[in-house]
Amino acid sequence: MTTVIYTAYDGTETIVEGTPGVSVMETALRNGVPGIVGECGGSMSCATCHVFVSDETAAIAGEMSELEDEMLDGTAVDREDCSRLSCQIKLLEGETYRVTTPSEQV
Repeated sequence: MTTVIYTAYDGTETIVEGTPGVSVMETALRNGVPGIVGECGGSMSCATCHVFVSDETAAIAGEMSELEDEMLDGTAVDREDCSRLSCQIKLLEGETYRVTTPSEQV
């Protein structure tokens, strides 16, 4: 089982069972998780799926590409060291992902 725990900026948690190979963003959109907009549908052209990842999630999320790094400079809420675009994090079988959404995306 793959689990994604989404924490809203106000502390509200939404726990979703995810499908390996699907992104954290797509999992959120399919399950009506608030706080992730994903305007571009995952093509990495809008930064409306910005999240803050836990250390444990960072360790399994894979490397950030140069383009993702550039896109994070255009987020609605200032990026932090733990910022990622959730469209770029693909779920792995048996893992638990923890992400926090910023107060706004657009």
